[in-house]
Amino acid sequence: MNVQKINYQKELEKLLKQLGEEQRVPSLLIHSCCAPCSSYVLEYLSEYFKITIFYYNPNIYPESEYTKRILEQQKLIRDMKFRYPVSFLAGKYDKEKFYEMAAGMEDLKEGGARCMKCYELRLTETARQAVAGEFDYFTTTLSISPMKNAQKLNEIGVRVGEEYGVKYLVSDFKKKNGYKRSIELSKEYGLYRQDYCGCEFSMRQAGTE
Repeated sequence: MNVQKINYQKELEKLLKQLGEEQRVPSLLIHSCCAPCSSYVLEYLSEYFKITIFYYNPNIYPESEYTKRILEQQKLIRDMKFRYPVSFLAGKYDKEKFYEMAAGMEDLKEGGARCMKCYELRLTETARQAVAGEFDYFTTTLSISPMKNAQKLNEIGVRVGEEYGVKYLVSDFKKKNGYKRSIELSKEYGLYRQDYCGCEFSMRQAGTE
């Protein structure tokens, strides 16, 4: 059976148009995987939302890489100019939780079941934080990457949002040249761009270990 794919970018645009007509500025908690991926997302969505960037990535290896990425994220927020306020929230570096989740899937290829579980791990914690902070919406920057499956990401996000009672902002940030713009902004702000996704297993596959 063919399942019709949803154009998540069009869905997002409909919502943004509605917010503009209603002159509403909701609060949004954005899970960010790294500063470069968040750059375009922040430029785009800060026109419509009061944003908090939530940095929760227990998958990142080694810890020195984690530290480098979190500092780059904070620097970008300080350096960029926004229409509405953007703040920062650091999550816990739960690397044990990531390895527990990945057990038995260490040798799977990038983009497979391990990655899907990793998305779910991070989006679940983002939903929990969104509920705790009484945010109107939550989402993730992950769909900006051409290597990430936006369909699966949105399915996970919507499901987790329903479980926790908070709206997931659907997206496909790679659309409308979003990925290209993130590269331009990375150059403009002098951001460090890593050459592997983040975890120990993706590092091995990229041959950067």
